[in-house]
Amino acid sequence: MSQSKVAVVRTSPATVLADYHRLMNLAGYQSALPKDRDTALKVNISWHFFMPAASTTPWQLDGVIRAMKRDGYSTDLIHACHNRTVVIDAHFGEEQNKQINVVRNHGLRNIHLYEGEEWINVREAVGALADGFLCLNKVYPKGFMIPKKFIGSNIIHLPTVKTHVFTTTTGAMKNAFGGLLNEHRHWTHPVIHETLVDLLMIQKKIHSGLFAVMDGTFAGDGPGPRCMVPYVKNILLASSDQVAIDAVAAKLMGFDPLKDIKFVRLAHELGLGCGDVNNIEIVGDADVMNEKWDFVGPYSKMTFASRMQHKIYWGPLKKPLEWSLKTILAPWSYIASVLYHDAFWYPSHQALVHGILNSPWGRLFHNWEKLQLAPGDLSTPGWSDVGSEPLDLKPETMKLIRKSLSLLGTCVREAPEFAARRRHKPS
Repeated sequence: MSQSKVAVVRTSPATVLADYHRLMNLAGYQSALPKDRDTALKVNISWHFFMPAASTTPWQLDGVIRAMKRDGYSTDLIHACHNRTVVIDAHFGEEQNKQINVVRNHGLRNIHLYEGEEWINVREAVGALADGFLCLNKVYPKGFMIPKKFIGSNIIHLPTVKTHVFTTTTGAMKNAFGGLLNEHRHWTHPVIHETLVDLLMIQKKIHSGLFAVMDGTFAGDGPGPRCMVPYVKNILLASSDQVAIDAVAAKLMGFDPLKDIKFVRLAHELGLGCGDVNNIEIVGDADVMNEKWDFVGPYSKMTFASRMQHKIYWGPLKKPLEWSLKTILAPWSYIASVLYHDAFWYPSHQALVHGILNSPWGRLFHNWEKLQLAPGDLSTPGWSDVGSEPLDLKPETMKLIRKSLSLLGTCVREAPEFAARRRHKPS
């Protein structure tokens, strides 16, 4: 077995498109992804509102698409791919995070997996492999469904570098969570690390090619994947080894991957990838690994919401409350999440967002609609001029609160406890 390889490249707005092309080829993506297969670009939307480091950036999505076009991949065989979460509005999120701008500019298909796509039982897709799952057979004794579209296709995960209140860090392996589990994903939270390992087993079985491109232009510390403190870090990562790229990102953030990140350790021990950074080949700007970010992690200053989640899934509230999350009462937790994160935390922490908008990356994001390149331009390396700073830094608190409140109905209507019943109801 060849040594796992992770490409790490320093970047700037002026060179980011060229850097993504260099990054992906350093990591050997053309060998990992057959050109005659459909390729899903698995977009990450951790929050429908723009929060630096939370979601796939427009230049990340754009850079990957332009690199693939430059290297002869047909746009007819490339599509953006989204999952649904009851507390995250994916359609609103792809607009606010400007991912849909990129998809439309390149004329790609934009697929939301929960809207008209066929899902099949996991055992139909992976056969006897399911017998070796660490936890999913216990969580879903009646089985679960996965998208049929994924079988025999390539996938490129597009995570960002950030921490997470359930898994310490999150990245390539966690990015498969929403796309592969279609109902009751929250049932897996008590065994989230084992779940990510089982999902990686599934991915390695069903996909014709598996790759990850991680954006660290912004990186998020604290109780992620939403309520973070963002930093400008100017790095990009890529690998065909999902375990290795998550391990390297964790190391950059200041963690010991095999000691601090359980899902990395479990996957490493099962031979699903390499979680030992000492045995991973770092190509590109390898000296980046000498940087010491010293992130405090997600548990140092937890939010009220994250503390309560930990108490429900692993603490004293597990017995009195967790049972309700497996019944028709579950939407109480979705509504509580929206009220806390969207109506309270985000409007009251607008200084974090506006502060980062004055950075070069923030200005590029702010001016993206004006600066986006023509889809046929495969030679411009990036943006030497990122445009003006935002003129109005006043938080639009009431507008944000109104939007968040409008999502409360969606939390109930699209809750799996009700949506699944509608789908399975005889016509």
